Amino acid sequence: MGKDAECQVPRARSALTIRHPVSGIRSHILTMDLFHQTEKEIEKTARPLAERMRPQKLQTFVGQEHLLGKESLLRHAIEEDRLFSVIFWGPPGSGKTTLARIMARETKSDFETFSAVLSGVKEIREVIERAKTSRRYHQKKTVLFVDELHRFNKAQQDAFLPHVESGLITLIGATTENPSFEVIAPLLSRARVMLLKPFSDEALLSILKRALSDKENGLGEFSLEVEPDALDHIVWTADGDARVALNNLESAASLVQEKDVSQRKITRAVVETVLQKKALRYDKTGEEHYNLISAFHKSLRGSDPDAALYWLGRMLVAGEDPLYVARRMVRFASEDVGNADPRALSVAVSALQAFQFVGIPEGNLALAQAAVYLATAPKSNALYAGYGKVKQTIGDTGSLPAPLHIRNAPTKMMKGLGYGKGYKYAHDFQDAYVPQTYLPEKLGGQVFYTPTDRGYEKIIKERLEKWRRLRDSMLKDL
Repeated sequence: MGKDAECQVPRARSALTIRHPVSGIRSHILTMDLFHQTEKEIEKTARPLAERMRPQKLQTFVGQEHLLGKESLLRHAIEEDRLFSVIFWGPPGSGKTTLARIMARETKSDFETFSAVLSGVKEIREVIERAKTSRRYHQKKTVLFVDELHRFNKAQQDAFLPHVESGLITLIGATTENPSFEVIAPLLSRARVMLLKPFSDEALLSILKRALSDKENGLGEFSLEVEPDALDHIVWTADGDARVALNNLESAASLVQEKDVSQRKITRAVVETVLQKKALRYDKTGEEHYNLISAFHKSLRGSDPDAALYWLGRMLVAGEDPLYVARRMVRFASEDVGNADPRALSVAVSALQAFQFVGIPEGNLALAQAAVYLATAPKSNALYAGYGKVKQTIGDTGSLPAPLHIRNAPTKMMKGLGYGKGYKYAHDFQDAYVPQTYLPEKLGGQVFYTPTDRGYEKIIKERLEKWRRLRDSMLKDL
């Protein structure tokens, strides 16, 4: 190679050019470029897919429409650069960290992250000093993202207060726990609490498809084929957690991405291998959905707690919406148990509220407790049958007028028309009971509710029979 010879490497491939002091040959350019490329590839490989696919802009964020809709307060605050301190409360993988980063980026604010697990008051002071410097010399605001805010003790939370109040920092806290119990009142009063929900199946499916098509940060470069059934199962097993869904997709991809292009197919079997759990046959909108909920309902009605628990477990493990199951139990409590055990409705409603409070998986046990209670409770459909008769009667007779003596009489004119005249106040009589007509005249004597001899309804039946005998006796004397 001659003295003036040079390596034929485009200058644009490296920002750094090194010329040999004697030969003048630009050496190491290719080596540096290859090193840079290798380092970039290693960094990409080292970062999980969930991290690489984290949205960078508000427009690419999927889900949480109740917080980020076009007319929402939070979207306006971001777009108009008028951020306020906020505490994001939601389950893991619901986008709390991602949304905080987007808020900082969209408003061109400095973004400081802080973990309650790794940091203390000393680190808080350091963050505050950097925020002061940034505002003083660069006129930039600071968004401080505090992960796992509920893990901070009172002294650590107190340390934020004056700086949140002065506007030096915009605090964005993230917690999976109820802020009402875990965050001090002064801090709660200075920040808005916003609830993030688990991602819907549709949102998770959209996130997974984006990861499969993205060639820069996702899995697009591998030209993977994914069976719809396999994607659906990844979505169901994620339970609304986008991070879990992406991690499972990445694991499934790792099993096939090194194969020939024609064999790079993620099937349901591949997903089952990755999850180490066989996918149960279940379609939340198809026949199997109705088969299982029917089996569950009939097991409750048949007073079989073992079968009820089994069908409950089958639905929950397969990915059924737990709140749907809870609502069905609330309905069952009135339809099939009724007043045979009035507590059944309270148990069912409490189970629904308990699940909403603690979520998956702990909340599943509350549903199981309610299922066993309902299965072992005395049964009566007297309320269901009675209300059915009421609807039929209303359909047949139309809008019958209320008897005058039980109408309201707020004005002198209405009293003059006989409204409320002759009404007997029950508490003025023995046992707070007095016979009088309450149904429209056309329906006098009609019986809609006929209690059974089971459970608490036996007591109700005895009470009603006593009142009816008294009523018949008094009316006979008249």
